[in-house]
Amino acid sequence: MSRIGNNPVAIPEGVTVDVSNNVITVKGKLGELTQPYDSVAIKVEDGNVLVARASETKDQKAKHGLYRALINNMIVGVTKGWTKQLELVGVGYRASNQGQKLDLALGFSHNILIDIAPEVKIETVSEKGKNPVVKLTSHDKQLVGQVAAKIRSFRKPEPYKGKGIKFVGEEIRRKAGKSA
Repeated sequence: MSRIGNNPVAIPEGVTVDVSNNVITVKGKLGELTQPYDSVAIKVEDGNVLVARASETKDQKAKHGLYRALINNMIVGVTKGWTKQLELVGVGYRASNQGQKLDLALGFSHNILIDIAPEVKIETVSEKGKNPVVKLTSHDKQLVGQVAAKIRSFRKPEPYKGKGIKFVGEEIRRKAGKSA
């Protein structure tokens, strides 16, 4: 029994949910998101979205909770939005942006230039004495996570000094250096 899948998803004011042809569409003040689905039945009743499954097969049990969580993420995304923050830890590591282009100086012989998707708003914060921070904001949770993972992949945090690109609040497992 899916505990998550049985919970209804409340639809806040200003959000419209449309279900047709195995595609659910959510519109809100920050944008519009669509998600195809299968193996479950989705109904909109009394300001709530209900997800139900037809049988108790393993596949349908898994998709029951999955689609409920995806719908919830879509509704939160079009009302509040999703944000990821990346911190650049290391001497000389810098980040700047010109519109949707992100320029990263990560200790390589060249700077890394990345074109960010237009749905993602990017902001770089550099304060003296603190590590530079890159803020990514969008209504699509999956897209924000994917862009953040791509940026992080250029220089993952290493376990000895902790240098690299990490999520704000992420704990890096540290190792002892050489033993004398």
